[in-house]
Amino acid sequence: MSFAQTVILAAFAGGTIFLGLPVGRLRALSRTTQAALTTAAGGVILFLIYDVLSQAVEPVSRALDEARAGDSPARFAGYATALGLSVAVGLLSVTYLTSKMAARRVNPVAISPSQVAMGTAVGLGLHNFSEGLAIGQSAATGATTFALLLVVGFALHNTTEGFAISAPLSGGTPPSWSFLAATGVVGGGPTFVGGVLGYAVVSPVLSILFLGLAAGALIFVFNEMMAVARRFSLPMVTGVALTIGLLAAFGTDFILSAAGA
Repeated sequence: MSFAQTVILAAFAGGTIFLGLPVGRLRALSRTTQAALTTAAGGVILFLIYDVLSQAVEPVSRALDEARAGDSPARFAGYATALGLSVAVGLLSVTYLTSKMAARRVNPVAISPSQVAMGTAVGLGLHNFSEGLAIGQSAATGATTFALLLVVGFALHNTTEGFAISAPLSGGTPPSWSFLAATGVVGGGPTFVGGVLGYAVVSPVLSILFLGLAAGALIFVFNEMMAVARRFSLPMVTGVALTIGLLAAFGTDFILSAAGA
């Protein structure tokens, strides 16, 4: 697969995140619907935390198995350190930045829906950068069929990620189209950048670092989404919606795995 084809496919995979963003413009929704949308998005985020950490841990576990078989433990130590530090930096940096932004508001305690949405976009952008790396590396090594399957799979996943970004915005003041576009660029654009870089550089450490950063950021986002959900005081609605979002995300992943992606 040529570099130009890889760039176009990576852009397509990242661009589908915009399909789910208009949900944030929905209005005249009941409290029950708002609670369900927000918590269902939290279910998608919960799955993504699992998915991201699984991908990040895989090369670390492989390096550990190689060390147990007699190879030098240096690779395992490096991978494990990269994973631990990146998760910590991802979580603590987003926590610090959003706390500083909240401190400038009239109510210093509250994190606004727009901050939750942008935090989600940042976490997903880090995740999608690693997905772009996978597309680029597969294309560069000649695994064209696998690269195409990755593009299709990531494109479908990014559609649900757009919903996860915009769902917390469905209540209150409507977000501007420019803000939604910005979250789409932050969340989906890194797929394109990762595809370009992955075509030129094959680096397991780079992938681990960005997956770890994504996991840390998404852990923060999930915690904030659940805080918003609790304020609706509808525990059964939010519990059911969380389950549906989580199972829907797993179902999509199983379908893609069955198709070979």
